[in-house]
Amino acid sequence: MSPAPNHADNNNDAKKVKLDTKNPGAPSRVIHIRNIPNEVTEAEIVHLGIPFGKVTNVLVLKGKNQAFLEMSDEVSATTMVNYFTNCTAQLRGRAVYVQFSNHKELKTDQTHSNANPSAQAALQAAQALVNQTDTQGGPNTVLRVIVEHMIYPVTLDVLYQIFSRVGKVLKIVTFTKNNTFQALIQYPDVVTAQAAKMTLDGQNIYNACCTLRIEYSKLSNLNVKYNNDKSRDYTNPNLPTGDPALDSALAIGGAPGVLASPFAAMHGLSSPLTAAYGASPAGGKWCVAGMPFTGMPLAGVTPTAAALGAAGIRLPGQPSPNCVLLVSNLNEEMVTPDALFTLFGVYGDVQRVKILFNKKDNALVQMSEPHQTQLAISHLDKMKTWGKQIRVTLSKHQTVQLPKEGQPDAGLTKDYSNSPLHRFKKPGSKNYQNIYPPSATLHLSNIPPTVDEEQIKDAFAHAGASVKAFKFFPKDRKMALIQLGSVEEAIAALIKMHNFQLSDSSHLRVSFSKSTI
Repeated sequence: MSPAPNHADNNNDAKKVKLDTKNPGAPSRVIHIRNIPNEVTEAEIVHLGIPFGKVTNVLVLKGKNQAFLEMSDEVSATTMVNYFTNCTAQLRGRAVYVQFSNHKELKTDQTHSNANPSAQAALQAAQALVNQTDTQGGPNTVLRVIVEHMIYPVTLDVLYQIFSRVGKVLKIVTFTKNNTFQALIQYPDVVTAQAAKMTLDGQNIYNACCTLRIEYSKLSNLNVKYNNDKSRDYTNPNLPTGDPALDSALAIGGAPGVLASPFAAMHGLSSPLTAAYGASPAGGKWCVAGMPFTGMPLAGVTPTAAALGAAGIRLPGQPSPNCVLLVSNLNEEMVTPDALFTLFGVYGDVQRVKILFNKKDNALVQMSEPHQTQLAISHLDKMKTWGKQIRVTLSKHQTVQLPKEGQPDAGLTKDYSNSPLHRFKKPGSKNYQNIYPPSATLHLSNIPPTVDEEQIKDAFAHAGASVKAFKFFPKDRKMALIQLGSVEEAIAALIKMHNFQLSDSSHLRVSFSKSTI
């Protein structure tokens, strides 16, 4: 039974919850969480708050699918609410909504609280974790990941897919130490790194194997020298591949002769979370006061060869992961190489496009990096484009072949390797921070001062889009948001309007926006 606020029966609880739902209120150290699953535990609610600061109280109203979390101060609570405003919080696979509560504190009856051992255990375990972390050095943007029980191979691209679920991954370096596969993963900020550690530590990539053990690294920045299957800097796609067989320790800065010193400086294998909560003997999932955390394997069940291939894992005798996508169920009347170059170019630098001569509703799209193929698959697969739901999967082809000289092609194959329209060719380009799924609102940039709102709206209307709203950025009139009738319309408009000439010297830049007007 959950603790209840003083002087309040269940009806009053319900009224308070309704009040919070209608009006999220001013900043408060009490956070209101809505849409929680019925079976969620106090411990899981507490876990949402731990990365942002000390959690001092928790109240779960299971019948109402709501919970309250009290932080030690408003700063921690504000950081948490702001963070989950930009990315969706999840509990047991369900999206939950995080906002400030109208309550300034959770007044719970002490004897009633003590009658709820799970809430008290969750709070005590949270405090133990804070104390443990304090003795081992503060949180960091760089995580050290150890993969235990590695029955199936784990690649850099698989780690990227998993850790990108929590937030933007900047850099990854993989290496083997003491016969154990390990990785260093850098996030842009400490909050995201903390959230990744709390979410993924102790989880299995596959059923009962490939268990992630995560701790904070003592390195504050990864200096990646090469982009290959051992290391990658996602902010700089132009790094050389180096020698793939080279020990990936070379990818972590340091003067010649002392390359191994960063590893020697790192702390031992015990994870603060594992030490605080203990590990479940079955499946390797971590527990809170003896209660197993019921997270699912990150990559589903024990993988088949096909599943491993789709995840970019290479088994003996199989070709290495490639950068070529197969796009099917295209509208034959509308599709062109340039259209696919523009659409897929939102998620990576397209090198070549080939529409199949005998099956023109199919095309091959070659990206410059394997992780760009994963971005394109996750954002574009099953998207309705030109009236048809397209499918985007990895191709069996390693490259897109150009037609031989003199061979008829009808303009169905194009090479874009030297295109000036690549969005990610600049090292550290801001475009990496603005990759979003297709949405009905488009972000426009590079607008010349001579062009007004009506001219832009007319241009989009002429391209077949129905404009619902338009807004210039108040502090930068070179940028604007334009809201169209649907996501499908926005996809078609982006294809037609990206690089549209607005004046003699200005071409419009179009991308999908996370905002609405």
